[in-house]
Amino acid sequence: MIAVIVIIGILVLLGVVFAVLYNRLVGRRNQVDNAWSQIDVQLKRRYDLIPNLVETVKDYMQYEQETLTKVTEARSAAMQAGSAGPQAQAKAENMLSDTLKSLFAVVENYPDLKANQNVLSLQEELTATENKIAFARQFYNDSVLTYNNAIQMLPTNIIAGMFNFTAREFFDAPEAETVVPKVDLR
Repeated sequence: MIAVIVIIGILVLLGVVFAVLYNRLVGRRNQVDNAWSQIDVQLKRRYDLIPNLVETVKDYMQYEQETLTKVTEARSAAMQAGSAGPQAQAKAENMLSDTLKSLFAVVENYPDLKANQNVLSLQEELTATENKIAFARQFYNDSVLTYNNAIQMLPTNIIAGMFNFTAREFFDAPEAETVVPKVDLR
């Protein structure tokens, strides 16, 4: 009789441990999904700001249509890359960031545009959004690291294998291929 109680106790304990480990994996997977949605929210915010910026500066920048076209094309590519996974999205976002930097560099050549309150406001909003994207990207990557570690380490890897928990990709922005400006202080 005592043996039956001990066996039942062990089975109940194993069931509780199993449930706790499974629930922890589900929680971490949901945290990764939430972190990704936070990136998505900030990216959509940036996508919404870009047409306003282009519209505001295009009258001033009549000779810079190529730059404006590149920004618009990069925005479209970034929006379409969202369904291709974190790596493709990160690459497209990096290209968009580079084209925005070139746009802001061109804006510097137009004193009237540089002083325009709408342009300044949009630049400030885009800068704040870029910072939020960076923080959201960091949170996402931290969440992915925690989740991937959990599904690869004992004993949760057994449960992860049983219930098809798969590793997630990091949102790694490729290294920007930018040329460092030469500074001459003579």
